[in-house]
Amino acid sequence: MINKRLLIKNLLAHNDESSFYDKKRQLNLHSREGKAKFLKHICALSNSNPTNNSYIVVGVEDQDNEIVGDDFFDDSRIQNLVNAFLENPPKIQYENVPFPNLPKDKVIGLVTIKPKSKISYFKKGIHTIIANSVFIRRGSNSVPVEEREVEKNYQNTETVIGIENNSRNSIEYTLDGVIDFMNFRHKDMSPKYKVFKELFVICWAGVPNKSRDKTFLSRVDIELINEQIKLFYSAQDVVTITYDEDSFTILEYVPLGLNDKTSYYPLEKQTIHFFDNGYYKIDREILFQPPEFNRKMLFHIYNSNIALLAKLQKGLVLSNREMIDLENLPSTFMICYLNGFEDAKQKLIDAKLLLKPFTQVYLSFKEALRILRKMKYDVQ
Repeated sequence: MINKRLLIKNLLAHNDESSFYDKKRQLNLHSREGKAKFLKHICALSNSNPTNNSYIVVGVEDQDNEIVGDDFFDDSRIQNLVNAFLENPPKIQYENVPFPNLPKDKVIGLVTIKPKSKISYFKKGIHTIIANSVFIRRGSNSVPVEEREVEKNYQNTETVIGIENNSRNSIEYTLDGVIDFMNFRHKDMSPKYKVFKELFVICWAGVPNKSRDKTFLSRVDIELINEQIKLFYSAQDVVTITYDEDSFTILEYVPLGLNDKTSYYPLEKQTIHFFDNGYYKIDREILFQPPEFNRKMLFHIYNSNIALLAKLQKGLVLSNREMIDLENLPSTFMICYLNGFEDAKQKLIDAKLLLKPFTQVYLSFKEALRILRKMKYDVQ
């Protein structure tokens, strides 16, 4: 079993980006340009490595390899984006890896691109990339080539296998991870652990909140210690946790309502199944059904939000009432979008720089986009 934190360290120590490895400060999958860049690198790494895994490390400064972290990213539909644009798409996996010196809301993202023999190419265009484009890796760059010029690199196999073997987990790493989680990082949040199949260790912690005769956990952190993977993290959404001897289930709820933070709607169910042969798999199911609100009221809220953003754009001071409305703006824009206001999502995305100075509002902004991404992935 590979310790993903060790794997990232070993990748970063392996000179610089290469034909099997790339690093990014962050991913931006909210814009067509950001999606195009991500897909280009997936295409290039896949084509250049037909017999071994390739990797993209997210949350690292390009110049000096400083580990700065990025936001927790739990979009299980990211494979859909790859499938929508690439012919012969590789299987990819995105994992969130905590590092000791990062804030608790930051992780290093690890994209694993599985090997395949067929050449990947763009079956439709996006941003400046045209249909039928093919990319490969040359050194640290993803470059376009003709399909006949694809240079498959079989020399990386031993190097990648060596890096992965040097990243294998041990009992010491597992015990250190459990002790750190239970006794240091979350000692004030009733941390718990459970061992599955005498091998896998899951630790979790959260603040219990009771609402309408049901107990939810907020500020939840859940980790699969063996692989140093953060399975769930949210500063705002809440979850319930259930488990038996073979599985661990996280049911995520999103608080929605107009000025009502106690209305919880099921968003996604994530179940980790453990097997006797030392393997596990994660099943995810989107459960969300958006609530419907009075359209006349939503028109008023939508226009009020636009007026608020206009005032921020002009540098005007907001009243106390307007500050309260600003705090609710991400969630109310999200409600508008889910009720047929198609422009509301883009309005929210465009407001990023205006909202960033307001810490709590910006946190709500990131959570709203995370939820929207999970509910309705845009592959346009």
